[in-house]
Amino acid sequence: MASGDQMAEIGEPGDMEEVNEAQGLEDGSSLKSTMERNRKTQPDGSVKEKKLGMMKQFRESMKRVGERSPLASNSKGSKDRPYSDQGGDSIDPEVTSLTHQLPPPHSPSLNAGSPVASPLKSPGLSAGSPVGSPLKSPVGFFQRKEGGEIAEDSPPSQKKHSRTHSDSSTIGDSLLKKGASIRRSLRLVGNKKDKTLKQEPLQPVTEITVEEKREREESVEIKESYILPEIPLTPLSVMQINELIKTEVLEEAHLNLLSLRQEFQRERDECTEEASPMELAKKEKDLSILYRAMQEKVKEIVRNSNSLPSRNKELLMHVARVIQEEEKREAEPGGVVGLGDWRGAWREAVSEGVEETLKRVHLDRPEQNASWLAIHLGLLGKAIVEDLEKVKGELQGSYPPSFNVFSTYMSCYHGAVSQHLNTLQQQVTDLKDYYALLDWIINSYESEKIMSSPSLRPEMEAEKTGLSLEEGFLDQLKGKYCMRAKEDMRASLDRILELENEDIWIKKQAPETDDEHFLNSEIHMDIWTKVKSNAVNSKRIDVNLEMRVVCSCLEELEQFPKRFETKLRYCCNSVENPSLWADYQITYINSFTALKEHMEGYRESCPTQVDHLSREVDGLVHRLVQGLEDQFKNDVRPYLRRMMTRKWLSTDEDFQQLYSSTEKLTHRCLQMKSPYAQTFWSRLHYYVVKEYVSQLMKNNYSCKNRKHDKAATKMRAQWDKLKDLFEEMTTHDWLHRVGDHLSNIIGETNKRDIKNHLKLLVADYPDISKKHLSAVLYFRGLMRGRERQVILQRLTELKRELGTAGNIGDNRRALFSDMQVTVTNTDCLADIPLFCILPDR
Repeated sequence: MASGDQMAEIGEPGDMEEVNEAQGLEDGSSLKSTMERNRKTQPDGSVKEKKLGMMKQFRESMKRVGERSPLASNSKGSKDRPYSDQGGDSIDPEVTSLTHQLPPPHSPSLNAGSPVASPLKSPGLSAGSPVGSPLKSPVGFFQRKEGGEIAEDSPPSQKKHSRTHSDSSTIGDSLLKKGASIRRSLRLVGNKKDKTLKQEPLQPVTEITVEEKREREESVEIKESYILPEIPLTPLSVMQINELIKTEVLEEAHLNLLSLRQEFQRERDECTEEASPMELAKKEKDLSILYRAMQEKVKEIVRNSNSLPSRNKELLMHVARVIQEEEKREAEPGGVVGLGDWRGAWREAVSEGVEETLKRVHLDRPEQNASWLAIHLGLLGKAIVEDLEKVKGELQGSYPPSFNVFSTYMSCYHGAVSQHLNTLQQQVTDLKDYYALLDWIINSYESEKIMSSPSLRPEMEAEKTGLSLEEGFLDQLKGKYCMRAKEDMRASLDRILELENEDIWIKKQAPETDDEHFLNSEIHMDIWTKVKSNAVNSKRIDVNLEMRVVCSCLEELEQFPKRFETKLRYCCNSVENPSLWADYQITYINSFTALKEHMEGYRESCPTQVDHLSREVDGLVHRLVQGLEDQFKNDVRPYLRRMMTRKWLSTDEDFQQLYSSTEKLTHRCLQMKSPYAQTFWSRLHYYVVKEYVSQLMKNNYSCKNRKHDKAATKMRAQWDKLKDLFEEMTTHDWLHRVGDHLSNIIGETNKRDIKNHLKLLVADYPDISKKHLSAVLYFRGLMRGRERQVILQRLTELKRELGTAGNIGDNRRALFSDMQVTVTNTDCLADIPLFCILPDR
């Protein structure tokens, strides 16, 4: 076996081909040939100090080779016969490793037939082992006989290589990649040191399945501390190191980088003549380029680690060790060639990987899909959860604890998502998209749908951070939401007007009735639903936002009643049917009355806006009611003017027209909601009564020849019909009695008994005056005479007795005070002595 110097010499940079050959060989004869050449070229001597590291690396590599390809038993004398596949006993990988640890024998070569025994005892061999022992030489091969028995010696003629040097080189070149692959698969696990070899029985080599290997790898916990493999004394070339970096053989590349760095530092410190400044500058530049390439490769692996976690598990382990080692050496000499903060570069790569994950989430353009933002945010939350689940389940175990992997990814997601949301809000224009964005930020992001997902516990429970939004971002977003809600409210109101015109006014379609038989339009429901939906949606985000949005909607709604009235009169100006126009007016009285009731629910949060809207609605309803009243007055005025005339006394035509028009309006009022229906009907009742009675004050007709009895009978019959018509809805029931009082006075046969009917008349209608009573007496046919003066004098006395003389203008029962009396000179009493006439008080 080769001496320590000889084995170390194999690791010289100039003999890298032989080293690679020795590391990749699985054939015993090739290994032996290599050892023979080294024995001839290298003299015996003490081990050189600078080659100890390479010798150890060689031994470790040979150990791996032995594990992968067990060697066949061979006799010491048979150097060139290969392992026979028939009947050979396998050597345990641990025994093979043991042979690499043994010191060289006393004699570099043995003659055929001489006993083969090591002078040193090993844990695997006892003293005095027989010659036929399975282990006769640490690096020897066993030759098999035809019968399968082991030959203890062989002829000297067989002591030649079965393969030439070129054959060995070819095999070494072909296995170079295998050696790199073996080195790449080495793992740095914790603080594990080489254990002392114990004597154990030889065990057969068993094949490890892919699943078992994966389970073993996943069961290994990455610890914080580690032992750095020995740094090569002589580094590989720059091109070779760069190639290792490109092919992601990070461990070997980094060790050679450290070796190159140490070599550069030594040369710079020694300042020898051999190391010129230009060469040092070139080497420093090479180091800088290699370190930059290493750091970029590290960042690339980290960036892509979450998209391919299974492939990068072992790579990430090496990445973590590279970062740890560079952090330790940051303050050491030669640090100028490094790139500074490696941990910061790692965090940057994590952040870039997170940003790439967010960019991959599908995003439609607004014109492509109306729900583009809601769909994108849903996919975004799903992608975040899936990514963090991979971090928790796969990536976190590839790093030492100090990296705080989950926390780092969480922090990066907070920052990346914040930036992404800022970009998204610049594309938002619709109210629903503003809502979707606010709802996702405030309600969804921190909920169990995303960051508080059960699959992320318990890691997530330790995180106290949230989105790192810019200062004022949410307030600005809420402000834009309110402004857009106001604009959207105006657009909705315009659309309501357009639909009402298209569906009702243009077609002159009669309004529909609801379940309670009221004339109804869906305008108030459309408006209330719009405001309510904005309020409910805003409340899910923020209670204060709900108040702001409702106030914005009410401010816009405040202008709507006048806009609606203008549009209504413009579009319905061509409606020739008075009944249809009346139905429209009653319909919108009902609708806006209901709208006002709906908006009262927001008085507590928006009192000012509700007050302003209520005033506008009241104004519109009042104008609609007034228009309906004016239309009725115009319709019945001609009939009322012909009351208490000769024609009236002889025919009922005019009264029937009056009654018919009033009755029709009565039915329409039944389709009007309270409180406006009762108020409106009471006003109509007052108007009809006042105008009917006012015809007596015009002195157009006087009942002569006892026609007053016929007039009284007709008046009483008509009055009963009007009373029945108004009685159900009016609030002015005090008007019912006036017709009875006047009928009694007009129909009284005895003139002297008329004064007996005055007491009840004055009690019910204290605002009646002598002029009004004189006009009634004129219609009765009592135009002059003492009886007339007595009646008028009695009126004065009754008003004085009842104390109502000063309450003529009492508005509670002001009927006669609103009637004008046509004055006629019928009070001349020239034929009666003056002293016989009682004074008129």
